[in-house]
Amino acid sequence: MSESPHTPEAPGLEVSGPEAPGPDALGPDASGPDASGPARPKGEPRFPDGPAPDPAGSHFERRIRSFQPRRSRVTTGQADALQRLWPKWGFDIDGQRVLDLDELFEGRKRVVLEIGFGMGEATAQMAADDPDTGILAVDVHTPGQGNLLGLAERNGLTNVRVANGDAIILLREMLRPASLDGLRVYFPDPWPKKRHHKRRLIQPEFLSLAAVPLRPGALVHCATDWEEYAEQMLDVLSAHPDYENTQPDGGYAPRPAFRPLTRFEGQGLDKGHVVHDLLFRRKDTAQD
Repeated sequence: MSESPHTPEAPGLEVSGPEAPGPDALGPDASGPDASGPARPKGEPRFPDGPAPDPAGSHFERRIRSFQPRRSRVTTGQADALQRLWPKWGFDIDGQRVLDLDELFEGRKRVVLEIGFGMGEATAQMAADDPDTGILAVDVHTPGQGNLLGLAERNGLTNVRVANGDAIILLREMLRPASLDGLRVYFPDPWPKKRHHKRRLIQPEFLSLAAVPLRPGALVHCATDWEEYAEQMLDVLSAHPDYENTQPDGGYAPRPAFRPLTRFEGQGLDKGHVVHDLLFRRKDTAQD
């Protein structure tokens, strides 16, 4: 998990619920009032119509994962949003079907994939700022899933869909080629210990997998406050034949206006922390 938490400021956007640590690659820990309610019989799912604990089950091979799901408490509001809104705006990544993004996002021509959205405030703000673009937001963090669904409802956002599970299975099994207009990975878990570097999400193999559903010209946007991980991201993106840096000098990019500056990110900047943004485009390799 990133050293400093990143909870976004969202002017004009109604935000509620407790503040929480910022997102790792596919879901941080969080805390809040326990809304688990009465004890459930053993084996009964927590949210019968909500996100499944292991949506892909044993259908796919086990691998080294870039995320670590954590049991977390869910607030009453988050639980209510999951129970009511999951059937409408959420789905499990089970790898058993190919998504029709045009149908899923009600005819929106642009869809971007966000991997790891934490508590969802930044995602909701970007959705509010660009209502014509669909945001397919993936995480395994149940409180964050409920929080984002609640934010979408309260702010009238119809362009957010929440996916629960492993983004690798989503990319490999459930998305058509050239179906995405962008990929966002903000403040992924840096896995700082050297022996854990293999768990980092931004690796050559991941970039090759992501290149298939990305259209030529699609923007790949990564951000991190972990210096060494930023250097690795820049190296592997620059070396990959399917991507090109949008910066003429081949380095990091200024934070684009569409990525909200978070309160905690601003506090970190005041303390001298450095946040690096990387903006690459999917190349049209067919014309190379």
